[in-house]
Amino acid sequence: MLQCELPEPARQKRMPALADSKVYPDAAAALKGLTFDGMSVLAGGFGLSGNPENLIAALKEDGVKNLTIVSNNCGADGKGLWVLLNNGQVKKMISSYVGENKLFEELYLSGKLELELNPQGTLAERIRAGGAGIPAFYTRTGVGTVVAEGKPQEDFEGQTYVRESWLKGDLAIVKAWKGDTEGNLVYRKTARNFNPMIATAGKVTIAEVEELVAPGQLDPDGIHTPGIFVQRIFQGRDYKKYIERVTTRPRPAATTESK
Repeated sequence: MLQCELPEPARQKRMPALADSKVYPDAAAALKGLTFDGMSVLAGGFGLSGNPENLIAALKEDGVKNLTIVSNNCGADGKGLWVLLNNGQVKKMISSYVGENKLFEELYLSGKLELELNPQGTLAERIRAGGAGIPAFYTRTGVGTVVAEGKPQEDFEGQTYVRESWLKGDLAIVKAWKGDTEGNLVYRKTARNFNPMIATAGKVTIAEVEELVAPGQLDPDGIHTPGIFVQRIFQGRDYKKYIERVTTRPRPAATTESK
């Protein structure tokens, strides 16, 4: 029930030739010529951390429809990929976490949104495999559950494993902390969870960065995504550091003694 192949409309529709320079002025310019109805998009982010916010907004304005989106989750109410759901642009989600999103629940339960649910580690490895050119792999995760239904299984050293297939996309959109004009990227903290592997698995990868620098200004030993994986890059703007759920305790009332 949960196993499904990504659509491959790009086989019939050739991607345009890319410019010599990887640098674009903004998200809309970076997306120009790449979008088409029915395409598959891999989107970086973990919760609301590391979301390619400018690119998501530009996809909304573009109006492209019937998207299959591969992402750990689909944003939260009013934020992240939620805006594409709300705009009726998403046909299918391939995700591992669907909480914090009432709209997602409503669309799925009403049959208006297709869902392929993956264990989180399996989703990450499927994307990594897509970027590495590995068509399939075996894992113990999901054996004996609905996750394994309809998938090939095989025994290794007395244990049963389920076969999972790679995930690739027509387009990958990622968000990095810093990047240079050659496309080399550095992520910060939680944004590093899914963005690095997603950057490798798109036919075309667009990166938005908080700070764009000249080649040589990034520590070579600290680069997380080499520029060879990135075809287009731009410096984003107006980033918000959202917190999905505040769990801090209220401060106790100050006493005279503590003052």
